[in-house]
Amino acid sequence: MAYIGRDTDKISNVEVLDNITFDGSSSYTLQKSSVNFTPSSANTLLLSIDGVVQAGNFTVSGSTIDFGTAVAGTSTCDFVLHYGVGLITAPSDGTVTAAKLGANSVTAAKLNNDIISGTTALASEPADTDEFLVSDAGTLKRIDYSLIKSGTPHMVKLSTQTASGDSSIDFTSGIDSTYQQYHFEFTEINLATDGAEFQFQTDIGTGTAYNIGMTSIVYHAENPEAGGGGSFTYSTARDQSQGSAFQDLFPDAGNGGDESCFGYLRVQNPSSTTFTKNFMSRMDGYHQANLAFSMSVGGFFNTSYALTRFRFKSSSGNFDGRITMYGVNA
Repeated sequence: MAYIGRDTDKISNVEVLDNITFDGSSSYTLQKSSVNFTPSSANTLLLSIDGVVQAGNFTVSGSTIDFGTAVAGTSTCDFVLHYGVGLITAPSDGTVTAAKLGANSVTAAKLNNDIISGTTALASEPADTDEFLVSDAGTLKRIDYSLIKSGTPHMVKLSTQTASGDSSIDFTSGIDSTYQQYHFEFTEINLATDGAEFQFQTDIGTGTAYNIGMTSIVYHAENPEAGGGGSFTYSTARDQSQGSAFQDLFPDAGNGGDESCFGYLRVQNPSSTTFTKNFMSRMDGYHQANLAFSMSVGGFFNTSYALTRFRFKSSSGNFDGRITMYGVNA
């Protein structure tokens, strides 16, 4: 019998396919608006031949329907219906479009946690045109990496050495024209010999004499642990005038288990072959005489040769502590 009910184009999510023209074959191509059509499955099709509704008595492969037996060319196809998304079957692959999704319908709860995974991880710094998502007052926007990346860092950590009962520590690589200044940080320097000095010197090329001529100035301030007033003094005993000895950075250090000193040394453009090499240092710590002690050292190495290595040591015995070298983009 003929189809009875609402017009098929009024049924939600039901697609009306082109009627099939039979020619005595057993298989035919399904089409919609003269374009090949692939149904979700054979079970989602309903059709009528000569007034008899057909369902479940045929197979489907792609857009081809096979009745398993020849259909006479004199037979008439009354209709072909495809029951689609949301009615009696799951949506077929590729059938859910953006228009089918309601506004704000996709929430974080529906996003799988493997969206960002090792398979999508960058192994290096992003390209300038790589994009990031940001929320601008609740509105998602994209921004190029070039607009948010930091500029050239002021200080770049180059290397760290840790002394543990060492007589000296040498920095012999990474000192070149890459940076205009080099900065050394001293942390928890503890000298084994009570009253010893923490010192430094430099050399050129592959030299190991560490005796480059320098002129230096030295100031120190101190305040007794027991009170009684502090002082600020220029130290003529510790400066050098065209001397080649190791320069004191912290003098008369206490060697107790809880006594140490810390600070920094900065050298201007050690690889220059034009200028002398200016330097400055400040260190604070525990003096052997139970003083809070601070010493500032400045000066220059009187050479136009490039300085390539620095040595730090105790004037007597070994020391513990950590020294880190940074390159400075001045």
